[in-house]
Amino acid sequence: MSFSLYDATVPNYLQILRATSEVLRKGEAYFSENDLDLNELVYSKLADDMAPFQFQVVSVAHHSMGALRGYEAGEFSPPITREGPVYGDPDYDGLKALIKKAITEVESYSKEQVDFWAGKQVVFKMGKNEFPFQIESFVNSFSVPNFYFHATTTYAFLRMRGVSLGKMDFLGAWRMG
Repeated sequence: MSFSLYDATVPNYLQILRATSEVLRKGEAYFSENDLDLNELVYSKLADDMAPFQFQVVSVAHHSMGALRGYEAGEFSPPITREGPVYGDPDYDGLKALIKKAITEVESYSKEQVDFWAGKQVVFKMGKNEFPFQIESFVNSFSVPNFYFHATTTYAFLRMRGVSLGKMDFLGAWRMG
C-alpha cells in the first residue's frame, strides 16, 4: 500500500479539525458554567509576542481548508495579508463556525483530486517574499506542521484557562485499520 498526498493531508486534517471543534465546544461550556467571557479569550495571548487565540483557531482552518485551496491553486499565503485578515474578525461563535466550515470543505476533497496534485509546485507568498516548494515538501515541512502547531496552541489556551481537556481531546477519534 502506498502513502499518497491525500493520505498525508485530508484524513489528518479531518481528525484534528473535528477534535478542535469538540475542544471549542468544551471551552464554550466551561466558560458558560463559570460565567467567563469567551470573547475576552478571543483576543488573549499566551505570551506578549505570540498571536492571540483567534489567530490560532483561524490558522487551524487556514492550514487545512486554505492549504487544500492553495495546493490546487499552486500558491499559499498567510491568513493575514496586506489587504487584512482573510477570514475577517471572528468572535468565538465565528471561530466555531469557521472550523465547521473547514470540516465541510475538507470533506469535499476526493482522493483522486488531491493525489492529482502530487509533484506540483506550490509558491508560499508572504508579503513581497516568495518561496517555491514541491507540494510534498510544502505539506511535510510547512503546512502540516503549522496545522498541528496551531491546533495544539488552541488546545493549550483552553487548558491554561481551566478547561478540563486531555490528550484524547486533542487527538480526537483515532483511525484504526
